[in-house]
Amino acid sequence: MRILHVILSRGFAGSERSTAESCNAQSARHSVALAVRRDHRRAGSSILDHVHDAVRIETLPARFGTRRALAGLIDRFGPDIVHCHLRRSTRLVAALQPDATTVATLHLSYNAECFGRMDGLICNARWQLDDIPAGYAGEVFKADNSLTPHRRISPAERRVLREEMGGDEGIWHIGGVGRMTRKKGWDVLIRAFRRADLGPSVRLNLFGSGSARRALARLAAGDDRIRLHGFRRDVKDYYQAFDLFVCPSRYEPLPRVMLEAMDAGTPVVASAVGGCVELVEEYGGELFACGHVDELAGILKRLAANPPDRYRPDLSAHHLDRAAAELETFYRGLPGRSRRFSS
Repeated sequence: MRILHVILSRGFAGSERSTAESCNAQSARHSVALAVRRDHRRAGSSILDHVHDAVRIETLPARFGTRRALAGLIDRFGPDIVHCHLRRSTRLVAALQPDATTVATLHLSYNAECFGRMDGLICNARWQLDDIPAGYAGEVFKADNSLTPHRRISPAERRVLREEMGGDEGIWHIGGVGRMTRKKGWDVLIRAFRRADLGPSVRLNLFGSGSARRALARLAAGDDRIRLHGFRRDVKDYYQAFDLFVCPSRYEPLPRVMLEAMDAGTPVVASAVGGCVELVEEYGGELFACGHVDELAGILKRLAANPPDRYRPDLSAHHLDRAAAELETFYRGLPGRSRRFSS
């Protein structure tokens, strides 16, 4: 099978990670190409840093001539499947109507008419299914957001990471990972942490970069228990060094960071929005009302006084090999225009 993935975003976050993992998994058995915009790198990060050599990389103009260049790429590559990620790539492919089966992943929501022109739609969270209009004529697949289980770090490695974050023995570490933007709700977590008055033995560690970082640093100023560590490529190691993971997002389709924290065995607290609710209902954790500083402060205070046990739920439904196989089955069952699939 010849598969073309198209993502025209910049930088590297959850949507880009999901796309890279799909490309990598499929490239073991199929001919896979990934189309990105020329200025794909943002703040030093890019999806291409996470794509295997077996994936053919194609760059498209960032603004002008993108549609023409994409049409030329489709003609040259001759894909059986064109898999779109996010709205802009879906809009361009819908306009081109290529002689191939077209698919779009709802990394966010069904937020444009172009999604209705795809042969298939992939939802990562249950709530996205409700966004799809009743009149949609294509096929819909509820996927389990993919997860690559992380290696178990040694006790010695864990001690080093905890010391780096502010101490090991007698220190309780709260962690958060994600882009530093308003919709991720880090301001809510910082305010709740300070309001909870947790004492000197508790730390708040936030990992990530983004436009809100300076504002968050100002909000945390004067409290040396709060540390903004920036973007780290080895951040998956740190999940195992946290005692509690908090996802305070104002909007969250289905947070991969929660799956990664659960894979690490770290107890989870999350805002009751989007896919956070689905993951807590399926695998455990606690929810608080979105944006409710006092409620989150109360939960932090209670858990710091009586720390929950570490627990690793069965996340095999999300493991990458299983998710990739189910996606391929979905591809092959689509009634698209192209029936040229080869093994």
